Amino acid sequence: MTPSHDTTARRHSGEPFSGLSVNDARRNRLCNQALAEVDGEIARLVDRSTQELRRAWRSLHHTGPPLGLSRDLIIRGLAEKLQQRAHGGPSRPLQRRLRMLAGEFEKGAGSFDPGGVPKTGTSLVRRWRGHTHTVFVCEDGFEYDGQRYRSLTVIAERITGAHWSGPRFFGLNKRARAS
Repeated sequence: MTPSHDTTARRHSGEPFSGLSVNDARRNRLCNQALAEVDGEIARLVDRSTQELRRAWRSLHHTGPPLGLSRDLIIRGLAEKLQQRAHGGPSRPLQRRLRMLAGEFEKGAGSFDPGGVPKTGTSLVRRWRGHTHTVFVCEDGFEYDGQRYRSLTVIAERITGAHWSGPRFFGLNKRARAS
């Protein structure tokens, strides 16, 4: 290997060290070109007719845009889908948290605590009246006693027989930690 491709030779010779190999730099260049193409495609959306935008929506989303959706929101929806394809979408834990928040909103919850959501795979253990109860955090909810639940609160109610905040019962919120 020649010293010009040897990163250790560059570090000792005083040349700048990027930390990237020749292959990494080539891969980054290709990735940046692909991202630039997506950015260009997004920029060109504003030049397309509303009818073309609706066809593009059908192509990307496999369904037509919702009725009454403005041209601006169609463009934003297309741009988001193109960015997701290029960069990847939200992580599964984020998708789970968003579904949980949407469920709370539908039930009429006034505010949301962004904290207190344990990572998938976590075990929550609570001793209650001489019995140890273990809940496993899954991607789409929680598992307790061989059954799946969407909410810790339902599990806490099942354990205690009374209405409890699930996160508080399992010690996930600030108030429970302070007491």
